[in-house]
Amino acid sequence: MSKVIFDTDPGVDDAAALLFLSACPNIRLVGITTVFGNSDIETVTRNALYLKKRFSIAAPVAKGAEGPLVGQAAAVPAHIHGQNGLGDIELDERALPLRDERPAHRFIIDMVKANPGEITLLAVGRLTNLALALKEAPEIASLVREVVIMGGAFSIDGHNGNVTPVAEANIIGDPHAADEVFSAAWPVTAIGLDVTRKVVLGPAELARLETHGGAAGRFIVDSSRGYRLFHKQFGIDGYWVHDSTAAIYLASPGLFRLRKGPVRVVTEGIAIGQTIQRDWSKIYPAGEWDMAPDQNVAIDVDARRAVDLLLGIHMPSLTPSMVSVK
Repeated sequence: MSKVIFDTDPGVDDAAALLFLSACPNIRLVGITTVFGNSDIETVTRNALYLKKRFSIAAPVAKGAEGPLVGQAAAVPAHIHGQNGLGDIELDERALPLRDERPAHRFIIDMVKANPGEITLLAVGRLTNLALALKEAPEIASLVREVVIMGGAFSIDGHNGNVTPVAEANIIGDPHAADEVFSAAWPVTAIGLDVTRKVVLGPAELARLETHGGAAGRFIVDSSRGYRLFHKQFGIDGYWVHDSTAAIYLASPGLFRLRKGPVRVVTEGIAIGQTIQRDWSKIYPAGEWDMAPDQNVAIDVDARRAVDLLLGIHMPSLTPSMVSVK
């Protein structure tokens, strides 16, 4: 069973991924760390504590970075996630649990050192907390089991950025942190827009979740109504499953096809936030990519089986075989 720290900025899609992780039988959620992004740090931390209380999630919550390593945080995307970050559904904020007193990066360091070789970091927001942890304790790179991120756009099959023509939101939100995380000597797998835009929850899937998915299913549907409207401009009746696709990778990596090679992130100029992976089949002069370690980038996914697994976790009585897909 994988021990996972979920680094997140809840966030409509983050909340759905958290509920998936908390219900997945082969994942043990040992921590939730928050980072600015889909809303400010106070709001996303409140949301994590709210979800912890509402769905009886045992994992502690630690508050993380309020802005990027360099510069200021961009305006929050309230037009996507709502003013409260959770689709503007009504939230009962009474008697929320206390958060862990450690800052998120220190929580990560302590947990990794206490569980050498066992912790997977699943980061679905800006990578600031991970970069701060590396800066304070670079030795954790050799102690982490794996780093999985939802982030990046590698121009596979025509998929490009969602903030600029080349940049995905989590990467451009702190490109310096992202470049440090990809360049560190730990194993990183990037689940980017190239594959998350292939995984869609449509009307039929959402209806099944609402009817048969219990409290978690109804929450996912209710909180994502505005998110679904936002996606209509892309011709989608439903929405792309970004963060949960990265969580699905942890549960069933065999659904994904990966490509290996060094990854660097552009940190200035018109292409800031672009993620570029070196292709070892091509010959180039020696450069900055050659000094970075090989990392994995997802280039394809069995989208139908990924959706089946997502639904099966929330509706195991209807699709029991899907929970154990490998």
